[in-house]
Amino acid sequence: MANVSVFNMEGKEVGSMELNDAVFGVEVNEHLVHMAVLQQLANKRQGTQKAKTRSEVSGGGRKPWRQKGTGHARQGSTRSPQWKGGGVVFAPTPRDYSFKLNKKEKRAALKSALTSRVNESKFIVIDDLKLDEVKTKKMAGALKALNAEKALIVLKEDNANVVLSARNIPTVKVSYINTINVYDILKYNTLVLSKDAVAAIEEVYA
Repeated sequence: MANVSVFNMEGKEVGSMELNDAVFGVEVNEHLVHMAVLQQLANKRQGTQKAKTRSEVSGGGRKPWRQKGTGHARQGSTRSPQWKGGGVVFAPTPRDYSFKLNKKEKRAALKSALTSRVNESKFIVIDDLKLDEVKTKKMAGALKALNAEKALIVLKEDNANVVLSARNIPTVKVSYINTINVYDILKYNTLVLSKDAVAAIEEVYA
């Protein structure tokens, strides 16, 4: 089992914690991690882009000039793609970009992402992540002490003071154990978790 240090909010080491290898010590499957990120980004796409083809552009019903004898190239419509105001060739139409990964693949990808953060020493456990008041300066100071200024903070349960204090820091995001995802874990340099959040993740995914 991997052993990680536990810190307090002042950045001082106050103990250590063993991590469950079934969650934080798996073999990293880069392909599944890639597919999980791809799926999340694809599922976010609206797919509402639209341009008109030559059959949808108004006008152009009459042949602009006769077939022969004018010296011009033959034309059948002023709404052909080569004309100004004409239709678009292979125009984009609304579509759904989303696709599915099965449950086992999602879990394996998440475990791989968590393991990669542990292996890269970008996994910080805090004994108790609490603030007495909503204060962005205090939160920024705590993260600086932990050397985790671009961080994904994972909590076990709702903590309004922590969420509101971190909300105005552009390089920080607060998430919960039921909303963590591969994309966010990889997007932020450091993963900061409360001690009870680590235990809850092990309980859910082990």
